[in-house]
Amino acid sequence: MVMRKVGKYEVGRTIGEGTFAKVKFAQNTETAETVAIKILSKSTILKHKMVDQIKREISIMKIVRHPNIVRLHEVLASQAKIYIILEFITGGELFDKIVHQGRLGENESRRYFQQLIDAVDYCHSKGVYHRDLKPENLLLDSNGNLKISDFGLSALPQQGVGLLHTTCGTPNYVAPEVLSHLGYDGSAADVWSCGVILYVLMAGYLPFDETDLPTLYRKVNAAEFSSPPWFSPGADSLIHRILDPNPKTRIQIEGIKNDPWFSKNYVAIRHGEEEEVNLDDVRAVFDDIEDQYVSEQRDGNEGGPLIMNAFEMITLSQGLNLSVLFDRQQDYVKCQTRFVSREPAKAIISSIDAVAQSMNLKVHSRNYKMRLEGISSNKIGQLAVVVEIFEVAPSLFMVDVRKAAGDTLEYHKFYKILCSKLKHIIWKSSEGTPKSGLLRTMSC
Repeated sequence: MVMRKVGKYEVGRTIGEGTFAKVKFAQNTETAETVAIKILSKSTILKHKMVDQIKREISIMKIVRHPNIVRLHEVLASQAKIYIILEFITGGELFDKIVHQGRLGENESRRYFQQLIDAVDYCHSKGVYHRDLKPENLLLDSNGNLKISDFGLSALPQQGVGLLHTTCGTPNYVAPEVLSHLGYDGSAADVWSCGVILYVLMAGYLPFDETDLPTLYRKVNAAEFSSPPWFSPGADSLIHRILDPNPKTRIQIEGIKNDPWFSKNYVAIRHGEEEEVNLDDVRAVFDDIEDQYVSEQRDGNEGGPLIMNAFEMITLSQGLNLSVLFDRQQDYVKCQTRFVSREPAKAIISSIDAVAQSMNLKVHSRNYKMRLEGISSNKIGQLAVVVEIFEVAPSLFMVDVRKAAGDTLEYHKFYKILCSKLKHIIWKSSEGTPKSGLLRTMSC
């Protein structure tokens, strides 16, 4: 069994992965609190000249303290890596709920939108503009409350500069003025993205969705969209006031909060006394790069699949009912995609490799972990998927599949095809039900 510790944290399995960072489960060995650790390589950050951006992201996440924003606890560093200790959110992505249900009801959509606007308004009051608001960056906690994550593209306005100039964000959610390269107001741009999110929550699809970017940009610039017939007049009116292509006449957050449709059953978050934010750990990591190291420990051999320890399994199963690992009846919300197999670990790897090759995906494999890469089916981007094998009991393996890059909807389509081609290795219960599916514990 491989065991790894970073300072006072026992580090577990990978739950997320991107170009510059991995996110892992971890447990504070002093308090037993479960956290998420975002791990970044110092050499990668330096190579890509991202020191300032990462430092900004960390500083922003420490500044913004709101119930609907993922909390950053502390920052640590070893000689080679930076560790960002984050609040662990168990409810998955809001996007997964939309994918599964098709669309949300008006009251539920309004509640999420109210929480989103509350959090965005708070950020703007601190001079922070997110610039990449989309359902994939909105998480849900165990009580179903919304949490904004991923401040990697956030901006703090430079002193004396009123407009932002970097074109960033996800094209389907980005405001017309951001695409114009003429400078834009970060607050108005975030409001536009919130309007697109509200539309997606209520419709189950995007207002602007084209396979080629020129057509997409033209429709965004003209705010060319239509509302489905089930939108109430109040919701439709508010969405059209938000998706105004002119940022000067677009409704602002104060106007949104005064809108009759928005204000129904609205209870504003009441802030207590502002916490004093200490950025000493951030300065220690980035300013004194040779100091403030935490100890890293790794014990055991790496000759086989990782073995899940108790705290991971309990966290994964939302309590002591481990049937959640396998039970399709509990898959109605989240999307951490995984299945269980009784085949030998090497046979599982071999089967997945063969299926990936048949789907024209490139395969990189090492230590019972695979990365599958290829062009998405809509031909407008890359899809990258990570597959990892875990031993959960003797001769019983959990195969964890997660998106590393690409569109979430494309990933869901990929996973369905993958499982259909792996029926011969997926363990079936005595009733013949496959032990796989969209589990309700984590997001992909």
